[in-house]
Amino acid sequence: MTRGQTELGDITQHNLKQLKRLNQVVFPVTYNDKFYKDVLEVGELAKLAYFNDIVVGAVCCRIDVSDGQRRLYIMTLGALAPYRRLGIGTIMLEHVLKICDTDGNYDNVFLHVQVNNDVAIKFYEKFGFEIVEEKKNYYKRIEPADAYVLQKSFRGKPPKEETADQRQETSQSK
Repeated sequence: MTRGQTELGDITQHNLKQLKRLNQVVFPVTYNDKFYKDVLEVGELAKLAYFNDIVVGAVCCRIDVSDGQRRLYIMTLGALAPYRRLGIGTIMLEHVLKICDTDGNYDNVFLHVQVNNDVAIKFYEKFGFEIVEEKKNYYKRIEPADAYVLQKSFRGKPPKEETADQRQETSQSK
């Protein structure tokens, strides 16, 4: 397949059925009506990906405020199998990361990935995501049921205290 034109478009009441169908084909889980109702209300946090004017992927996020943190949760990000490895996932993820960067008030962005989905894990790791947790039996009715939580943090961690040895090494190298 040759390189084509990839664009992101809004999800509206008029194309919501395309998103539903896409999710049925791409993901092993089924999303309920509330998911789709919420997607219609998040604006830039949900986009369809078009390749040469054909819907081939989508990304859907929501804001999660818990544990004193404001986080962006990637509920879904996927493309139809024949359109993978064309940079469409990258365009969708860069859209999400740009939202986080522009807003400036997110502590991190995170998502769940099935533990055996090595392709997805490597994809997110290229963008600075790290596995921060494993959730046993996260998924219902699919195997494996376990998921990793992948996260990319934006707020810097407080600097670690240097040990005496590290201070000595630093002063000796000057």
